[in-house]
Amino acid sequence: MRVSVYVPFIVSVLLALLAPWAAPRLPPRPAAWALTCAALVTAGAWVGALALLAFTGVGQIPEVAEQGPWSVSMLRAENPVQLVVAVVGGLTLTGSALALGLAARRHLRALLWARRDCKRLPGGELAVIDDPRPEAYALPGTPGRIVVSRGMLRALGDAERQALLAHERAHLRHRHHAFQITWRLAAAVNPLLRPLVTSGAFVLERWADEEAAAATGDRTVAHAIARAALATSGARHRPGALAADGGPVPRRVRALLAPPRRPRRLPLIAGALLLALCCGSLTKAAVDTDAMFAGAMYPHCPSAARPEPGGQSADHHRSMSLTGRRSCRARHQGEARETAHQLQAGQQPGVPHPGQTDDHRPADQPRAEHV
Repeated sequence: MRVSVYVPFIVSVLLALLAPWAAPRLPPRPAAWALTCAALVTAGAWVGALALLAFTGVGQIPEVAEQGPWSVSMLRAENPVQLVVAVVGGLTLTGSALALGLAARRHLRALLWARRDCKRLPGGELAVIDDPRPEAYALPGTPGRIVVSRGMLRALGDAERQALLAHERAHLRHRHHAFQITWRLAAAVNPLLRPLVTSGAFVLERWADEEAAAATGDRTVAHAIARAALATSGARHRPGALAADGGPVPRRVRALLAPPRRPRRLPLIAGALLLALCCGSLTKAAVDTDAMFAGAMYPHCPSAARPEPGGQSADHHRSMSLTGRRSCRARHQGEARETAHQLQAGQQPGVPHPGQTDDHRPADQPRAEHV
């Protein structure tokens, strides 16, 4: 636990540094899904690691230890986490929970506004509003709507209008708003993931650009994207809207004028290995924490002491000691349940029922008490 509990934080930093570099170099669709998996896994690991750090401090509160029950003195002796680190972990975990609640409330309100606007707009899938300012965006709903102003229609030619509508349809068809919300909620939980939100926004626009190029059969759709971005410069869209002029427009235009990117496996494999390392380290930290509290709860059970020099390997000794500790704890938990049943039945604890033997406990091993 000394190192494994901090690995999710290190992986989050690495992803924040690598995502802006890797995402534009991948095809947009797999890049969007890869960023989503990375955000969900690292946000969950962030919460798990903070919870483990905080619980090592909370467990040392005498009132909490009585409910365990475990020995506070033994827990402090075995705990490798400084109390200051545990307190910081608890405060950070509380802040992450509050930030998640506020972000979820904000995005839920934006979705409700978008659905309300979808019902109020006239027409079918395409709603043309009488506004001289150039505007074009997609509103998620059931079904979603594409909103285009008359000013935007006058600023584009026929081919550019088709490309613009294909771009917005791609946003609605692939539910890009769900990707955006997922990344923003993950970044609210784990602030280190904020670069993934920016990289993800660019990836979604590139995804819609490629869909528009495929629908129109012409990669010169870049001209429509550039003209729409210039026409709507400085415009502010409604909450929850996905606009065609989002993201770094010059990079999107260069990507459209270049040949489509081929799938690359190396960044995806490297990201998958990082996420596997994150999950494995968190699992190891949880197992070590469980063993630490078990040692404080049942100090007479086998401990994970270091093996003698020249004896068995440290990993084998530790595995055997953890197995013995779990077996010992399970035996004592069974004895505690049996005692509770005897008390409920009005019998004296420790006296077996008629016909019941106590063969499950060796004769040379006395019944241990909780510490």
